[in-house]
Amino acid sequence: MMDYPLTMTHFLERARRYHHDVEIVTKRPDGSLHRYTYGEAYRRVCRLAHALARLGVEQGDRIGSLAWNHYQHLELYFAVPCYGAVMHTLNLRLAPDQLTYVINHAADRIIFVDASLVPLLEAIQPHLTSVQHFVIINAPPDFTTKLPNVRHYEELLEGEPDTFDFPRLDERAAAGLCYTSGTTGKPKGVLYSHRSQFIHTIAAGGGDALSLRGTDTVIAVVPMFHANAWALPYLSASLGFKFVLPGPHLKPETLAQLIQDEKVTVAAGVPTLWIGMYQAIKAHGFDVSSLRALIVGGAAFPKTWIEAYEKELGIPVVHAWGMTEMSPMGTSTGTLSHRTDLSIDEKIAIKTHQGYAPPGVEMRIVGDDGREMPWDGKSVGEIQVRGPWVVGAYYNDDSAAAQFTPDGWFRTGDVATIDPKGLLTITDRTKDLIKSGGEWISSVALENVIMSHPKVLEAAVIAIPNEKWSERPLALVVPRNPDDRPTPEELHELVLAHCAKFWVPDEFRFVESIPKTSVGKFDKKVLRQMYAEGKL
Repeated sequence: MMDYPLTMTHFLERARRYHHDVEIVTKRPDGSLHRYTYGEAYRRVCRLAHALARLGVEQGDRIGSLAWNHYQHLELYFAVPCYGAVMHTLNLRLAPDQLTYVINHAADRIIFVDASLVPLLEAIQPHLTSVQHFVIINAPPDFTTKLPNVRHYEELLEGEPDTFDFPRLDERAAAGLCYTSGTTGKPKGVLYSHRSQFIHTIAAGGGDALSLRGTDTVIAVVPMFHANAWALPYLSASLGFKFVLPGPHLKPETLAQLIQDEKVTVAAGVPTLWIGMYQAIKAHGFDVSSLRALIVGGAAFPKTWIEAYEKELGIPVVHAWGMTEMSPMGTSTGTLSHRTDLSIDEKIAIKTHQGYAPPGVEMRIVGDDGREMPWDGKSVGEIQVRGPWVVGAYYNDDSAAAQFTPDGWFRTGDVATIDPKGLLTITDRTKDLIKSGGEWISSVALENVIMSHPKVLEAAVIAIPNEKWSERPLALVVPRNPDDRPTPEELHELVLAHCAKFWVPDEFRFVESIPKTSVGKFDKKVLRQMYAEGKL
């Protein structure tokens, strides 16, 4: 067969040749819209590549980005790996010590940073050991900073040629670097090769995954610093859909307005955003009828909200599951969009689960005794995965070697069942399971039941110590309306109707909000700490 390297350069060149007249739309910091085409983006990517060369960047160097979703970030997504360097997307929601750690651990040489996010770097800059330049994006006229060696993005591109002779790269060379959110110890680096990104992009856009096409208009609400924005930047160039980027504007009303005005057909983001947007749509009457799919990942989307979107708004939900270590595509319910033999209720029943693995992902569940469990929809075990875009080791970190089995599988830490047709149902994280009287209780299952109550907005369940049973579940509940919240008795009866009696939480505590991780999941580590300190 022909020796053809699978690299990101293929997608960049494809965008230039096939999609040069298709729009990319960004909402700027000031609220105005920036519009240009893939053809114009290509020329700016070439100018950026020349700028990287002028700054002395060498192949393999790590280049950091601390930025919102916008066209300049998209340019970095292509210029950096196609030049031969490594795109390191920095999570702006990490704690200062974690952000310091990942920048130093990755040895980033340059950081491209939005002007609005500069204070995050100013606070930690004295502790950064490798950064030689800071390049500011979207700086207002009166911008000042204490950061040293500052350049400005547009000035950096000014005067550079708009063509570039991109090198022929080894497909196994590093293209991207992303760190886990650090919910258990220090963040861990996941290094993505060109080959893994290429194969992941092809698979993620397919009919059994996100089911995207070139005629779509896609809005990426999932952050570009979160696990490659679920492959959407590379899918945009590969498929050539109109791409909408919201910048820092993530309020539900703003997103709904953008979807209405740009006639978006596919929106992708975490559940908390879509819960807020549903309420904005109902309150203000936004017309989002152009949407043909709402892609939801990062955390489980309760059945109540799936029904709200599908039955009330007529918008099909695609429920997906994945991890930074999986680039991130693991499973999705995208294949249901092609099923005409199922009723809406039958589809919703399946969509409350995490879906099916696309070609390229092998999956198994393993019990506490190390034995592989059957796919019978009942047997529970830890999910283990392997495939061409699944991590094989953490970047410069041997401390987590136990997360990889001797026979080459990655231990995800998620606990699940798989039915005979391959439908994955996550029941919990291994660290979030509650063991009461020697029996396991799923915190995720309890949360989904509690959130099915019409007066409940969010619910998180954690284990608390119990002298008799070792652990018992405590439910923390955010009501939709503080003045009209459900009674603990109502919630008790609701859980009892769906779960075993010993699963029913001993207490339902009402709270104003639930802390979340940098990727939008309930931060149960923080909740457990708050409980231990008497802050709940």
